[in-house]
Amino acid sequence: MFKFLKGVVAGSGTGPKDLPYNIGEAYSTAWGSWTHYRGTSKEDGSMVSIFCLSGNNAQDGHLAAGRNGVKRLRTVRHPNILSFLHSTETEVLEGPNAKITIYIVTEPVMPLSEKINELGLKGTQRNEYYAWGLHQISKAVSFLNNDCKLVHGNVCVASVVVTQNLDWKLHAFDVLSEFDGNKESPGTSMLQFEWLVGSQYKPMELSKSDWETIKKSPPWAIDSWGLGCLVYELFSSARLAKTEELRGTASIPKSLLPDYQRLLSSAPSRRLNSSKLVDNSEYFQNKLVETIQFMEILNLKDSVEKDTFFRKLPNLAEQLPRPIVLKKLLPLLASSLEFGSAAAPALVALLKMGSWLSAEEFSVKVLPTIVKLFASNDRAIRVCLLQHIDQFGDSLSSQVVDEQIFLNVATGFSDTSAFLRELTLKSVLILAPKLSQRTISGTLLKYLSKLQVDEEPAIRTNTTILLGNIASYLNEGTRKRVLINAFTVRALRDSFSPARAAGVMALTATSSYYDINEVATRILPNIVVLTIDPDSDVREKAIQAIDLFMQITKQYHENLNTGESVESASAGIPLIPGNSSILGWAMSSLTLKGKASDNAGVTTPIVSSVVSATSDTSSVNLTKIVQVQENSATQFVAQPAPPSPTSTDGWGDVENGILSEDQESDKDNWDDIEPHASVHSYVLEAAQERPVAYQKSQNTNPTRPKSNLTTAKSGDDDLWGAIPAPALRTTTKSIKSKPSSTSSNEDDLWGSISAPPPKTASRTSARNNIDNSDPWAAIAAPPPTTNAKPLSLGRGRGRGKSSTVKLGAQRKTNSSSGL
Repeated sequence: MFKFLKGVVAGSGTGPKDLPYNIGEAYSTAWGSWTHYRGTSKEDGSMVSIFCLSGNNAQDGHLAAGRNGVKRLRTVRHPNILSFLHSTETEVLEGPNAKITIYIVTEPVMPLSEKINELGLKGTQRNEYYAWGLHQISKAVSFLNNDCKLVHGNVCVASVVVTQNLDWKLHAFDVLSEFDGNKESPGTSMLQFEWLVGSQYKPMELSKSDWETIKKSPPWAIDSWGLGCLVYELFSSARLAKTEELRGTASIPKSLLPDYQRLLSSAPSRRLNSSKLVDNSEYFQNKLVETIQFMEILNLKDSVEKDTFFRKLPNLAEQLPRPIVLKKLLPLLASSLEFGSAAAPALVALLKMGSWLSAEEFSVKVLPTIVKLFASNDRAIRVCLLQHIDQFGDSLSSQVVDEQIFLNVATGFSDTSAFLRELTLKSVLILAPKLSQRTISGTLLKYLSKLQVDEEPAIRTNTTILLGNIASYLNEGTRKRVLINAFTVRALRDSFSPARAAGVMALTATSSYYDINEVATRILPNIVVLTIDPDSDVREKAIQAIDLFMQITKQYHENLNTGESVESASAGIPLIPGNSSILGWAMSSLTLKGKASDNAGVTTPIVSSVVSATSDTSSVNLTKIVQVQENSATQFVAQPAPPSPTSTDGWGDVENGILSEDQESDKDNWDDIEPHASVHSYVLEAAQERPVAYQKSQNTNPTRPKSNLTTAKSGDDDLWGAIPAPALRTTTKSIKSKPSSTSSNEDDLWGSISAPPPKTASRTSARNNIDNSDPWAAIAAPPPTTNAKPLSLGRGRGRGKSSTVKLGAQRKTNSSSGL
């Protein structure tokens, strides 16, 4: 590094071998006697430009002018002046003479004339781009003339180059010299290399070598004339051959014509100063120039100006020259977002501009910025990213999603804003295919289990739909633990009718993942009770689901009759044709494209598609969904989350405990989760402390003791809290009857929370049935209960005594009923 810096300062070397750059192909045009080459760095392969000038005589005036140009370019720094990187001078013997070559290494640029032909802009877009380029060159000339008191001496098309971002930059400083009007001697060092300038580019006083007039003229007089020559060459698309051609103004835009004529005034003192040309010319007042200028001074703008500008930018970008937008505006926009100076609406413009790039360019120019934005603490940025994740999700690599993005996205699952929680939930459909099984089983499903008991009914419904859509990304063991329990114990017993409908449809769409035993003992019994659901849509879907699963059982029966083995007959039955698209409505809703401004107010939840796409659901349910979204969208400020109506659910309590202790556990999968010592008592305490409003609504017997509903000794604590089960309860079984514990798999953390089989004769206490190694066992669905008081359960002073009903107590009860 020190050697490289020494070379930059000294500007000397032993030859091209010491040049830390590779010289490539030459451009067809260059200024003066210089040759312009493409080049690359030997260190990192980055692109550069290399200018070479050769001479056979050490006293050659071209070499002297070239050394002057190297010195000036190295010392003069400005955003619109070519950036200097390195220089060296070599001497090679060729016979009796020595060939001397000067090398200048700069940022990668292209001659202006070649870039114009490459872009091929026409009409208004061409004029806007020319306006931006002339604006930049005028600022560079103004800096030399007014700030540095320097005279360039040869401003023309050949002295202008274009960067990779399509910025115009001034170079060719061989003639550059200080302006000094105080010298009285006829001989002067000012513009001592003016003989290099073509006569067609010289103003009258310079072509006549009238130094007295030049010294009396303002410093900008000669370069203002050069700007006029540049304007003519640009719009005539031809090199200036002689001075008289400057009188032809047919190709000059009308808005620029007055300034053009003042630049070429015959009187040097009356020529237009380049600084006034930049500030006052009407020609520079167009959309492209104003947009780029706003972006360059973005840090000086207030929040209102930024918000207004970025909301208009997507539509404005369509009207600007496409190459300028992609190579100039897009990098500016990405940089401003990355460093926090741009507002959230700028992300919409960034994604729109990025959609015009190829896949390779998008991955290089846009994706790195998006990945960094996921770590932003700005909630508006996070919302905008989640709303438009479908536009860039496919371009993200699995490694980036799993190791960087999901960690930041997951914070939205527990956000206080329901709107952000739902957007986070929807984004999982895009991210799930790129997540590892470790992340899905160890992290994602824990968050989803919590969202399935969220206070917002739409979020609970969308969680069920999401589980149905991502079922194919789960491994077989995880599907066994999760799907049936999530769809039956949670979804089918939800108090929100679209949630129950979503549970039925999710079971149907994932029917190929269940074996015949699960269909017969765990799925059909839970769906049958929904055939008398109060909601007609739920009833209709339940009947359709029953038909599907009955076909599966019939196929199992036929397989057994044909002599097939039990194992093959009871294996998972393939989906019936057509069932694979049952959850298609969720897919189209989750991947709905739109602008942030379109979705900022009310975002249609997934469940709305369930309601509208399947059957004629009551308007009351649809109104509830829309109201949920309206309330969620307005609650954008941080606020404490109100308690979930199902917060006393055993699943939710255990999950909360697991989530809060992630830092202490290195377990990746639920199969490896060690049971907490206090899980059993913790779940029972949650059951004891839950609200009893739901149980009162289900109690049709006014004489039933209330203590039986909340006592810790009862085996039928309803751990579902406020989520009522819509199933019709029977009146023929004792409240203490429970399914046999043999149906629970000790290795299945989800199996113990499944709905029990409809027939059972076991009276084992529920407390004894809970598997301490299964943190999900506490939310096992209770069997159908009765309104009759269990004879084996006493109350008050009679607790522990014989359950035989005494005659006196019976008469008292009858007397009371008679009254």
